[in-house]
Amino acid sequence: MNIQGIDHIEMYVGDARQTAYVLCAAFGFRVRGQGGPETGLAGQRSLLLGQGDVRILVTTGLSADHPATGYVARHGDGVGVIGFGCGDIVEAYATAVAGGATGLRPPTAHGDGVSTAVLSGFGDVTHRLVQRDGATDPFLPGAIDMIAPDPDHGDELLQLIDHAAICLPAGELHATVDFYTDAFGFGEIFSEYIEVGEQGMESRVVQSPSGGVTFTLIQPDTTRNRGQIDDFVSWHGGAGVQHLAFATDDIVRAVHTFAGRGVGFARPPASYYDVLRERVGDVDVDRLREAGVLVDRDHWGQLFQIFTQSLHVRRTFFVELIERHGARTFGSRNIRALYEAKERELAAQRETASS
Repeated sequence: MNIQGIDHIEMYVGDARQTAYVLCAAFGFRVRGQGGPETGLAGQRSLLLGQGDVRILVTTGLSADHPATGYVARHGDGVGVIGFGCGDIVEAYATAVAGGATGLRPPTAHGDGVSTAVLSGFGDVTHRLVQRDGATDPFLPGAIDMIAPDPDHGDELLQLIDHAAICLPAGELHATVDFYTDAFGFGEIFSEYIEVGEQGMESRVVQSPSGGVTFTLIQPDTTRNRGQIDDFVSWHGGAGVQHLAFATDDIVRAVHTFAGRGVGFARPPASYYDVLRERVGDVDVDRLREAGVLVDRDHWGQLFQIFTQSLHVRRTFFVELIERHGARTFGSRNIRALYEAKERELAAQRETASS
């Protein structure tokens, strides 16, 4: 199966216009298209946002039986669909079904060389296969009306979706890894047991053969103290996308730009930077310290990372920024430090929720 990359993400939200406004105002996305009953999308209102190679479809259900309506009622705002670009949608759909995925909508041609199909994923998240063979670049002909490009392209600080992190209830990790290897042909590229204080979590990373789709799958260790993965599963109401990681080529500039627009970031303790240069080599420690950016390295190079604070009322979904300089994995020290920073943010929320 030739899964080329993440074609788009569809977020199911209570108010598409409000969510689109936040993503545009805070992160520099631009509206690229819109759809609703008048364009052939029965029972929903959608806005297509874009930046770099990132496409996010923000959808609100207008009827009780629309999937977005039920999703938001169960989980709050979040990622409901992850779209995979593919070369041969008929072959990809048949292979996935033969490998254990449930076919929800068979391959359908929409015109202008665009075909889609829908398959089961994890929890309430589905996968939309997309094949694009046309000379033009419509998103979904007959459903989304494209808007003329904004002459002000904005900052264009975000380039693509580097990976998605998925939280799973305890006991579902290994079966989920098997599902993606069997149904979609992914391979496991990394695994680690992460300890944060008295908490523990198991992480396995799967990736498409093209390298264009990477999922970090995480489940809590229920023999340890309750932590943020348990919190996500409880507050979200089951498995779901905890965060999307956007690649950038200037993470410090991105942090300062987004912070100036009101985005909060989870910061490491000051002591994190004390021995940084000795651990990872020649880096501008003062610049990284000021921005709160983490740095690590693997066999192939360096990577820089930071988490935003949660954007939603349930304190579930958030964003990661990542800048790679040759690195292909995530860096063991960064993973632990990132989750420690997120734990400090969520600790007070956990105490409030339990009182």
